Amino acid sequence: MENDSAIAIRSLTGESARRHLDDVAALRIAVFRDWPYLYAGDMRYEREYLAAYAASPRSVFVLAFDGDRVVGASTGIPLAEDAPAFQAPFLAQGIDAGKVFYFGESVLLPAWRGRGIGHAFFDGREAHARALDGFEWTAFAAVDRDDADPRRPGGHRGNEAFWSKRGYARQPELAMELDWNEVDVGEARHALTFWTRALGDTA
Repeated sequence: MENDSAIAIRSLTGESARRHLDDVAALRIAVFRDWPYLYAGDMRYEREYLAAYAASPRSVFVLAFDGDRVVGASTGIPLAEDAPAFQAPFLAQGIDAGKVFYFGESVLLPAWRGRGIGHAFFDGREAHARALDGFEWTAFAAVDRDDADPRRPGGHRGNEAFWSKRGYARQPELAMELDWNEVDVGEARHALTFWTRALGDTA
């Protein structure tokens, strides 16, 4: 589906992005509370997490605006500038973290889904990575959930087909674990697996 002409997609860095950090934090808390992340977030942590992205001159925030309202957001940062936990799976496989541009969250409020914004988020981040030069791969991590988990919503469709269509492939050897506060559970450890794509490829 073509991107909705009423939605403005903007790629921002540095101070331009910093003005919208609270908007992005609120989106992360709202969207990631749902399956499959079930994340019980808080604004203090979110501000700190996003400020680290905004502090990098090579990071990017691709935001979707409906008028003045931020209804969706995606981020990216050189993997070498992200936390060691994100770099470790690549280093263990002999992959130079300096060659990988990492995609953080991609969050969009339900009412604005199905309008091509997800593709715009990937387009914007991939274009940013290419413009920086020196990157050979783009990558992101997705949480692994059991299909039989009783909390899985009926009729839920994952993003795997969308990611594959974008040219990304799941890499089982690139895996990590992260702790976060889960709804109705508390602090818990979660398994995630990376998906990668050669930056020179076309979707």
